[in-house]
Amino acid sequence: MRIFENHNMKNHSNMRVGGIAKKFIEVENKEELKDIFEKNKNIFLIGNGTNTLIDDGELDITFVSLKALNRIEELSEGLVRVEAGLDFNKLIAFMNRNNYTGLENLAGIPGSVGGLVYMNGGAYGSEIFDCIKEVEIFDENHEIKTLRKEDIKFSYRSTEIQEKKWVIISAIFEFKRGFDLNKVIEIQALRESKQPLDKPNLGSTFKNPKGDFSARLISEAGLKGTKIGGAEISPKHPNFIVNNGDATFEDISKILSFVKTKIKELYNIQLEEEIIVLKNENM
Repeated sequence: MRIFENHNMKNHSNMRVGGIAKKFIEVENKEELKDIFEKNKNIFLIGNGTNTLIDDGELDITFVSLKALNRIEELSEGLVRVEAGLDFNKLIAFMNRNNYTGLENLAGIPGSVGGLVYMNGGAYGSEIFDCIKEVEIFDENHEIKTLRKEDIKFSYRSTEIQEKKWVIISAIFEFKRGFDLNKVIEIQALRESKQPLDKPNLGSTFKNPKGDFSARLISEAGLKGTKIGGAEISPKHPNFIVNNGDATFEDISKILSFVKTKIKELYNIQLEEEIIVLKNENM
């Protein structure tokens, strides 16, 4: 493992906001996890930081990264083992090269494979658990276990893994043949046209409430373009909050609260963050 003390976390979040962590540990072998969790407190597992808003200032948190665990292994026809640290779009590229289908609708989602499995990430009617067969985890008893998909509770943007704060080490995917390259091109073009990819952001900020869309509610409420400090509700996609260059954790937190309050007042709907908001006092 590699250990860095007093580590600047700003560049570990796509929002480009974050303070100084007590410790940052890069895992190089899954067997190191037991030692890390037994010798450290206030641990937070950080993926690619594509959906994590990190508090600024001094952080009494030990961040653990699995980015070095990034191998793909084809076990047999259609069965592929992928380590948690792999960038998700490298998995899409692997599927293209090997003519595997099933996750094309998720193409372009930033993040690690482990991060998407952790929260059952998805887009355009598909989710990553559609193709999951097994997940290898490090549990609360500091044991490495393999769980079958049918033994894991999961739902829209939520999993038992997230609730119990297990660490995802790897996942086995079950694919069929027939990669749809045209679908990937279409999805990526759609993302580029509708999402503010030119500014730091954390993707979709709020989960869609049942039977509706957060973006529609925020837009209808007239909140597009609202600014607090350096943070802004994107005029291009109202379910994205962007950093215009100098946003602080407080700026973004205030916008989150503002949106939730307004939507509750206008529609009696309680929005819930899809992003992870990491405050010092949460640990």
